[in-house]
Amino acid sequence: MYRDEVIPLAEARTRVLDLCPPQEISEVPLAEALGCVTGEAIVASQAVPAFANTAMDGYAVRSADTTAAPVRLTVVGTLSAGSTPPDQPLASGEALRIMTGAPMPAGADAVVMVERTQVDEGGTTVTIQVPAQPGDHVRLAGEDVRVGQEVFAAHTRLAPGHLGVLASLGLAEVAAFPRVRVGVLSTGDELVEGSGQLRPGQIYDSNRPTLLALLVASGFEAVDLGIARDAEETITDAIEAGIAGCDALVTSGGVSMGDFDWVKTVLNRLSGDEMGWMQVAIRPAKPLAFGVVEGVPVFGLPGNPVSSMVSFELFTRPALRQMTGHLDLDRLHVSAVADEGLRRQPDGKLHLVRVTAEPGADGRFHVRSSGAQGSHQLLAMARANALALLPDGDGVQAGGQVWTMLLDG
Repeated sequence: MYRDEVIPLAEARTRVLDLCPPQEISEVPLAEALGCVTGEAIVASQAVPAFANTAMDGYAVRSADTTAAPVRLTVVGTLSAGSTPPDQPLASGEALRIMTGAPMPAGADAVVMVERTQVDEGGTTVTIQVPAQPGDHVRLAGEDVRVGQEVFAAHTRLAPGHLGVLASLGLAEVAAFPRVRVGVLSTGDELVEGSGQLRPGQIYDSNRPTLLALLVASGFEAVDLGIARDAEETITDAIEAGIAGCDALVTSGGVSMGDFDWVKTVLNRLSGDEMGWMQVAIRPAKPLAFGVVEGVPVFGLPGNPVSSMVSFELFTRPALRQMTGHLDLDRLHVSAVADEGLRRQPDGKLHLVRVTAEPGADGRFHVRSSGAQGSHQLLAMARANALALLPDGDGVQAGGQVWTMLLDG
């Protein structure tokens, strides 16, 4: 499906996002759940802590016995973490030596830290040097998490602390949206892998390493599908292999209206001519191909390296985040001050200018151009940590405000 007219960014995004619904929720092992998004609310089935325990090394006592401190109490034993407390409740005049994390014995209502005690030479008695108050240095059952408490809502992104809480609840798995596997394929006879010798007309493949890195940095599983040479059979095999083993596929290059490329031929055939070849009213990254092949979203990004990265940020990353249960699909947008003029010519497009953004003394972000703005000039994109969004017109003068997408969080 080809289109000659230029469409607005919002319309292109809607077409992409409508075909990238969230994946089915599954039980994800806790060890693999970092960065995943919960598929349902997590409700505690047990309390944390499960029992009252001591927060300090010291002596478990009846606080009423220490009112007239210093007082001497009889030591009736030692209780370490992981041990079973005595069957007999602590009686008046007794103390139990106790280690951090050990369960509180029946009859005791406080712990006196070891630094506030003095043990006699035989260890049979201990002098409590300060009065204890009920609850001193005692962690109560359920003090952190109560039974039946919702600890995390649905669509919570799991960070290390979340995983710790789930582990403390005894969970080995969590109902979550699984992490997507995304294949990245480069095509073209002109591409050279790594540091191989260049012949006239050849270039090093920079898009694939860049896109693989963007996927990993965004929390997705990146699959390197390598370089496919310009032959219909070779490209067909590569794309079919990617579709068979991945949840989404990303290619770069061969998506402009004037291009003749086997990628178009293959994707049109595999999608049943349902592949969308769009011209989006933005600069850079005007051309975009997108469609679904055998249930797998396929993103055909532009070949120029800056365009490829910008297209990834505007279309691929939000779609993949939606597939993985995120509700916030885009990077953070802020209103920033242009410390220098960001000029442009009216052309009916939204311009995404590569800039460096820094917080200023006024509490606002300030932006400056990161360098040359050509869609082939990757160095300025590498130096940028934000994109200034310039609507159609003459741009922004120094000191003006500009809506800015932060790329580094």
